[in-house]
Amino acid sequence: MALGVGPLAGLRFVEMAGMGPAPFASMILADLGAEGIRIESPKKSLEITKARTDVLRRGRTSMVVDIGEEAGRQVVLELCRDADILIEGFRPGVMERRGLGPDDCFEVNPRLVYGRLTGWGQEGPLARVAGHDLDYVAVAGVLAHIGRRGQPPTPPINLVGDFGGGSMLLLVGLLAALWETQRSGVGQVVDAAMIDGSALLMSMMHGLAAGGRWSDEAGVNLLDSGTPFYDVYGTKDGKWLAVACLEPKFYADWLDGAGLAEEDLPDQHDLSGWPILRERFAEVVATKTRDEWVEIFDGRDACVAPVLTMHEAPLYPHNRERGNFIEIDGIVQPAPAPRFSRTPTSTPAKARALEPGVTAQWTERA
Repeated sequence: MALGVGPLAGLRFVEMAGMGPAPFASMILADLGAEGIRIESPKKSLEITKARTDVLRRGRTSMVVDIGEEAGRQVVLELCRDADILIEGFRPGVMERRGLGPDDCFEVNPRLVYGRLTGWGQEGPLARVAGHDLDYVAVAGVLAHIGRRGQPPTPPINLVGDFGGGSMLLLVGLLAALWETQRSGVGQVVDAAMIDGSALLMSMMHGLAAGGRWSDEAGVNLLDSGTPFYDVYGTKDGKWLAVACLEPKFYADWLDGAGLAEEDLPDQHDLSGWPILRERFAEVVATKTRDEWVEIFDGRDACVAPVLTMHEAPLYPHNRERGNFIEIDGIVQPAPAPRFSRTPTSTPAKARALEPGVTAQWTERA
């Protein structure tokens, strides 16, 4: 295995293969230079052949190990002996039943940071109940606030619970625990739950609500399509334009660019006039194509942007200039982020799958 490049070069982690959120966290560690070995179950080993199109597997080596057998258990423990992190996303108790729980791993490596990512957490009434992203954001008090007025809540893909509240919270916990281990010399368990992280993401809204500036009703607030100047509008060619001119100076620039500056319109913050503004904005935006609006607002501080699909985004000039998308083994995908001035990352390697029965070995530390 090649040495990683980036701020986490030299860091080693063992990943117990699972669904979305844990692999995403592992992918980011690998993107930032860490060396990862992914443990695949023999029951799902055929899925390794799909690794080329599974972006979340990039940058790591996968090996098939039956952790239900003692030999497989020993393979994982031997890897943990020289690892810094273990990541697992099973239901509570699964790793303990396989003899690979925290105590088992700490016995071979007391400095190990043991990352656990679940939907409901390691304890609580729902800890062992099945769930998915939509359930976690629902109970965390997030889903009720995503949607237009009078409409059912809109499932926000699985970005909020799985990846935002789950993967990202796990990563913060892992790196915080590693920082503490440098001083104490002792590892610990990081219990990252998607419900916890999803609730945490609503911190600002809780503050706004406490100050009387956020309603429980969806679609009537500042950032949830409640205002005509923070919404999306259909263009002449059936596409969409995002208008997010919250501040007065940006709002004035929007009106000027849209040709509305001289019209007798209600004041920006006159709630009674919002229906009039919304209707007028929709009428004006529909007179031009999305790309025509992009040209009009190019370089202006109106906070107006085209709504791009995931296939259009890589072609957008700003994304191209920043290198926000890369191609690995013929698959276009997001580039590693964030950027580092002194220890930049490199283009991740494509996923590498070892033949069944072959055991991966760690690269010698520098």
